[in-house]
Amino acid sequence: MKKATVLLWIALAAPLSFGAQSIFDPQQNTWTITNGWMYAVFQLTPDGYFLAEEVSDLHSGDRWTASANQPSTPIRLQAGSEQFDAQRQYSLLSQSVDIPTPSGVRQTIVLKDLKGIAQITLVFTVYDDQPVLRYSLTYRNLTASTVYVSSIDMLPWTFDSVGKRYTAIRVNQWSVVSLPEDFESYQAVLDTDGTAFEVYSGAHGQQCGWLALRDSDTRGLFAGWEFDGRTKATVRQVGSNGYLDFSSAVLDLNHPVAPAEDFAMPSAFVGLFHGDFDEAGYRTQRFVEAVLAKPAPDGKTFPYVSWDSWGYQDQINEQTLRLNADVAASLGVQVFIVDLGWARSIGDWYANPDKFPSGLAALSDYVHALGMKFGLHFPLTEADPASPVLQANPDWTSTENDNYYGAVSLCLSNQPARDWLIQQGIRIIDDYGVDWIVQDGENMVKQCTKTTHTHDPADSNYSNAVDGLNAVVSAIQAARPNVYWENCEDGGNMMTFNMVKSYVTSITNDASGSQDSRKAVFGATYPFPPRFAERYMPDTDGLDPYATHSYRFGGPWVLMNHLADLTPDQKGFLAQQVANYKSQRATISSGKVYHIQAPASGATDVIQSYNPDTDSALAVITRAQSDGPEYIFHPKGLDPDQRYTVWFEIDPSVYFLPGAQLMETGIRVDLPTPYSSDIVHIDHQ
Repeated sequence: MKKATVLLWIALAAPLSFGAQSIFDPQQNTWTITNGWMYAVFQLTPDGYFLAEEVSDLHSGDRWTASANQPSTPIRLQAGSEQFDAQRQYSLLSQSVDIPTPSGVRQTIVLKDLKGIAQITLVFTVYDDQPVLRYSLTYRNLTASTVYVSSIDMLPWTFDSVGKRYTAIRVNQWSVVSLPEDFESYQAVLDTDGTAFEVYSGAHGQQCGWLALRDSDTRGLFAGWEFDGRTKATVRQVGSNGYLDFSSAVLDLNHPVAPAEDFAMPSAFVGLFHGDFDEAGYRTQRFVEAVLAKPAPDGKTFPYVSWDSWGYQDQINEQTLRLNADVAASLGVQVFIVDLGWARSIGDWYANPDKFPSGLAALSDYVHALGMKFGLHFPLTEADPASPVLQANPDWTSTENDNYYGAVSLCLSNQPARDWLIQQGIRIIDDYGVDWIVQDGENMVKQCTKTTHTHDPADSNYSNAVDGLNAVVSAIQAARPNVYWENCEDGGNMMTFNMVKSYVTSITNDASGSQDSRKAVFGATYPFPPRFAERYMPDTDGLDPYATHSYRFGGPWVLMNHLADLTPDQKGFLAQQVANYKSQRATISSGKVYHIQAPASGATDVIQSYNPDTDSALAVITRAQSDGPEYIFHPKGLDPDQRYTVWFEIDPSVYFLPGAQLMETGIRVDLPTPYSSDIVHIDHQ
């Protein structure tokens, strides 16, 4: 641990730039944290107030500075009757710098409040080549009694509004019953009277855990919080006092902290961008992939093409699945998933011997012999009332029941239930040779107020997220690290930046059809990398280019067709579409997403990816019931001075044009009938 009287300077980058470093000035008690792109300054003032002075973008010159009328501090929490905020006074106990993974610089600052009742540890991290500041806070109870933390703010920032007007964006997530507004993005100009722009996120929330805003000069800021429970985030502009105020509160928090014990706030991040909201999304996605996200399987083979048995609902058996596995392997499917219905019952996690007389492990072996991975559906937060676990432990249920296919909800933050479930998850993987887990269920963060459980009855949201779901998944993954997990909370729910740390993908539309698939991808790829926009394709979509093109852009493509019933021509068509998807998935996954025209029932929709590494672009253009036999497509992001080859998957035309002409004049895409489509490829010559 370095003493506060020593100037700390740790430079970690190449000699061509000064890279990631944190500079402490002991005379002024200031910390300057930067990686050559993001620049942040904090100060412990002579009066003992810990304040955020500014965050700035060194590439664009954009600065976000503290307001003279409203001090900004990264500390906003309430413990018992004590409020810790910009008006609280502290002394510096220690500070240190180390190197995080991936590379960058991490600054730790330990403060003690002047009343001597709390210790606050702040950690600020910047990573190489990312315009993002990630931060966390830990509260330590220094009193002799248990204290309840009832309020924390994961987005505790206030900035000078510099006389500008601001536009904010949020993105809805999936609702249990499909709604027209699922995954719609919503933009609004902030009222200057302090009216809040709100985001309700987390399991069973309404929006993804992300927001962004920009001013009329395209100076922009984005933020995300790493928590799966329910939160309310806001941004307000108070024009009369000249400031913007952000917040993100964990709802219904009442977490007990015993003497000398700690409470950790979920981490969060704030990032800077200059441009439109596609740029905000791209910067968010690159940060997620570089820092937060569970590493994906080999980028050359992922996102996967999968097959899932839910097309048969729970009416599955060994023979039906073997027949589908044979066809799936011939089509190039990589993961074969057995969905709900494989077990004796929900919560009784042993294979149903009537459906699998040879055993589920034998089916897994068969799938592996065909060259595919074996996946299994696991709604871990649910159990049938008649299952042995609930017959023996009826009190393990949560007070709020989500009625998932006749099952009742389990309380995962109750330690005996949590320990049992961890053991079951490990055993399932071992018994059945599982490579892929589809985590499903209704509301993964349960509501529970039981006084007989090991969590505080008033702390269900935090406890069932952190000490429940996160603890269970983390323990199973630590024991069996080579198994990949997919988030499916009865559809594209729990779209958070904590989710990305444990799962390699997340479903966005729950087998709701072609247009809903495109709509889900269009919205989800603002905050999340394309691989976290998985789609299920139901049999009802049929097999034609309009249907399969609707699943080209995004994360894993999951077939739910009755493959054993396909004709030879249908198999041939589908095999070609699978091959096309595989050849293009890397370009889409690593590119910048341009949201050009949103899906609607009476419109043509367009989404594009531009890959700067290969200087190439791909766009999916689909016509629903819109008028007109053609669409003039104006691609984005190209080098105006570079020449490109433009070709299509349906139209045989080929063009050779400079980037400037393509972007300004556009290119005609033939869409001759309703429900037609094409894929546009733009390749560097």
